[in-house]
Amino acid sequence: MNVHESEKLAGILAAKGYAECGCEDDADVIVFNTCCIRDTAERRALGNIGVIKAVKKRNPNLVVAVVGCMPQQDGAAENIRQRYPYVDIVLGTRNISMLAEEIDKVLISRTGVKKRSDKKYRCFDRTLPEDYLTIDENTPALRTSFPNAWINIIYGCNNFCSYCIVPYVRGRELSRDMNAVLDEVKRCVDGGYKEITLLGQNVNSYGNDLKSDVNFARLLHEIDKIEGKFRVRFMTSHPKDLTEEVMDEMAASSKICSNLHLPMQAGSDKVLSDMNRRYDRQRYLSLIDGLRRRMPDIGITTDIMVGFPTETEADFEDTLDIVRRVRFSNAFTFIYSPRKGTPAAEMEQIPYAVKQERISGLIALQNSITKEISDTYTGGVYEVLCEDVAPKSENKVCGRTESGRLVTFDGAEADIGKFFNVRITQSRSASLFGRKEGEIL
Repeated sequence: MNVHESEKLAGILAAKGYAECGCEDDADVIVFNTCCIRDTAERRALGNIGVIKAVKKRNPNLVVAVVGCMPQQDGAAENIRQRYPYVDIVLGTRNISMLAEEIDKVLISRTGVKKRSDKKYRCFDRTLPEDYLTIDENTPALRTSFPNAWINIIYGCNNFCSYCIVPYVRGRELSRDMNAVLDEVKRCVDGGYKEITLLGQNVNSYGNDLKSDVNFARLLHEIDKIEGKFRVRFMTSHPKDLTEEVMDEMAASSKICSNLHLPMQAGSDKVLSDMNRRYDRQRYLSLIDGLRRRMPDIGITTDIMVGFPTETEADFEDTLDIVRRVRFSNAFTFIYSPRKGTPAAEMEQIPYAVKQERISGLIALQNSITKEISDTYTGGVYEVLCEDVAPKSENKVCGRTESGRLVTFDGAEADIGKFFNVRITQSRSASLFGRKEGEIL
């Protein structure tokens, strides 16, 4: 989602006649698109904003904007104003479309004309009525991820997991009109994009706020009707809302990948309850069974949090048990970090050394499972979409199988955006290597 919102910001700037430049000293405008889901992301953003002070001193005409999740937090915009007075514009998550307008106001103010906005820091005010939250369908996107196109289908989140800041900074769920989504998918396919990734904090909630019979399964069904050779992926799915209907659509579709990212977060019923996840381990395991019954070769990845404040050693062992039973293709593991303004931040915290020990054990277990799964690919032939040149290998490219496994194989930049049959000749931990056996037209 952050990548795609950066594409929209770039699209706004391009529409105003700006072009990407090589370094900050050549820039007329610098925009920081921030994330605050974890403390490390926020600290990194603040550090980078601090570096720009010297650039602004060398070039006083530079326009600096900070946008996105981080300034949407309570008091954050004022904090930015005090700590970084050289920042000209601060916009929240729901008004990034105003970037061009705010740049114009800054530039006009520098001419001496008294037309400067009386509200320099325009973060979304959570006290405003919900009908203030509208979707701007006219914001252009300068897509940078060919052959993949990111497409938002729903904004915001209604779940309020006790550790998560997202609902507070992105607001309530707002689904896009289905026809608008379908039109964007068609435009991307007609433009040569070969993979469409549908985005939302919880894609399974799509349509719940619309006054129609539209839901996520219906959207997938309609996308599957669009002509052309392309793939569809989506993220992220909340287990509490994953339905039999969605699983059926995935299994029946010729375009939706047999690949699902299904965040588990924890394997302990007590911890899941304390997290306010609204499912238990049995529900999660039943979803896995339903997916594999329909799609035996599906690739399933997940998110796992270690060190939530109420997690005991027994709770952590429950998490390891689920990892052994499910055998995820890959897991994105991270240590819990308190987010100010969330219920979990007020709980007594677990010592960092304990968290570090637990995550080390989890990573070692998942790495061994990933390697075992990788070994089963050796000798097989799989359809792979070439996505990029391999960064560390000459005359090699890389792409993913339908199940989401990354494959490096022989090729050139001209192969990007094409489908190939690739025979896997070697596996190495999470990586697969192979050779082309023909293009798929």
